[in-house]
Amino acid sequence: MRDRAPFKPEDLRQLAEVGIDPDEALRQVRLLANPPAYARLVRPCTPGDGIRVLSRGEIEESLAAYERARAANRLFKFVPASGAATRMFQSLLRFLNEKRDFTREEIEEEAAKGTPPFEELGRFLEGLRSPGGFAFREALRGALAEEGFVLEELAAARRYRPILKTLLVAMNYGRLPKGLIPFHAHEDGIRTAFEEHLVETALDARNADGTCRLHFTVAPEYEPAFRTYLTEAGPRLERTLGVRYEVGFSGQKPSTDTLALDERGEPFREADGRLLLRPGGHGALLENLNDIRGDIVLIKNIDNVAARWLGADPVVWKKVLAGYLVRLQELVFRLLARLEEGDAIVEEASLFARDVLAIAPCEAGSSGLSQEERRAFLLRKLARPIRVCGMVPNAGDAGGGPFWVLGRDGTVSLQVVESAEIDPDSETQQAIRAASTHFSPVDIVCGARDRRGDPYDLKRFADPEAVFISSKSRDGRKLRALERPGLWNGGMADWITVFVEVPGETFTPVKRVTDLLSEAHKVV
Repeated sequence: MRDRAPFKPEDLRQLAEVGIDPDEALRQVRLLANPPAYARLVRPCTPGDGIRVLSRGEIEESLAAYERARAANRLFKFVPASGAATRMFQSLLRFLNEKRDFTREEIEEEAAKGTPPFEELGRFLEGLRSPGGFAFREALRGALAEEGFVLEELAAARRYRPILKTLLVAMNYGRLPKGLIPFHAHEDGIRTAFEEHLVETALDARNADGTCRLHFTVAPEYEPAFRTYLTEAGPRLERTLGVRYEVGFSGQKPSTDTLALDERGEPFREADGRLLLRPGGHGALLENLNDIRGDIVLIKNIDNVAARWLGADPVVWKKVLAGYLVRLQELVFRLLARLEEGDAIVEEASLFARDVLAIAPCEAGSSGLSQEERRAFLLRKLARPIRVCGMVPNAGDAGGGPFWVLGRDGTVSLQVVESAEIDPDSETQQAIRAASTHFSPVDIVCGARDRRGDPYDLKRFADPEAVFISSKSRDGRKLRALERPGLWNGGMADWITVFVEVPGETFTPVKRVTDLLSEAHKVV
């Protein structure tokens, strides 16, 4: 790539139209040309070493602290919900796109061998035959009847194509946001994932004044559908649950879009010569989180919601995480106030930072810094947003995990690290990854305001170089794409971070459609 900025006057006008600063665009081009190093894992976080296992007393104290926050009307829910259900139906879409139909015998033979796509198809078809199966079963039956088909006959005969064509194309389930897919069939009606979050928020984030404040990040083209659903379901739930919903929606901002490079290392351009600007990825939601100006913000993915709880109660544990955050905030805010007033508590604050907040003792300036320099360091380190992240024992789930990570400044901190951030060619780094005992289910509570009640500018605490570089193609041409740091990866890299173990039963995601057949998603 040439040293000079590779942008033409018309490029600058295009960037200005969407709100991308030319310096930011140039920074992205440089990152794409010279990607930053992989994350440097020191060791996995384990119980007692980076992951806190709360005692019964700590749980009770946290629940009491949660009630203090609820009484002060501080609670807010933030739900990333822009993802389409395409991945949820990925295996089924493959069969729909095949040029030939597989026979019943072929499907059953391959399923018996353990071939994953055929196993998935078989489970899906069996689930359609069961009255207690999928919540969308009756709607699918009606749509097929209009075409002259009987659902049960098609499923029994393994004639999957009419079923998949109706469900994924005619009913548009292959493209709908996951939040608008019917998840559960309760006695009082069908609930989508979106409605289940409305119900759950009335249980874990209802403020003392009866308000349930939620914000969903959605794809702009589907925001009207979400609003229509809210208009229909919201008043009914308010009457039933005795709450008042305050719901907001937003999409990823065009200003968070990112550039790509072509095979020559130049900015990738469309056929008309305009720069290709791509959605910036999950990390772009940091802007949305920042804009809501929340206080105690509970974060949970749209698909992680159950019809019933098996063992551990996710509502109780969400309250525990929120209350634990409130307790930490109260301690941190008291220390900050005393440090600002000049109290002689540098040693006390240093020990708290090391033992409770995982701020390495070497950072506390134990070698050569004056008392005032140590005080200044602590004031800077404690005056940051706080997040408490639930971690579940790893049961083979793909995704981020908790690690001790060596930063570019030589300090060690707690971070959620994705597999894509770990050097695939380093045996040492891969061994550390393999030794991880826990998984991040995106069960996070954020303290997004300072001790005076003012919202932090969350963008100040992100690592802008914690990016993902991936190989893609467009119109038959290869490109290198850049995604912004993940919301709970690089987007929160410079937050005060605490990991708390939560029971695995609180994690009930729907990554594949057949996950809806699991016990946690059955209504009894």
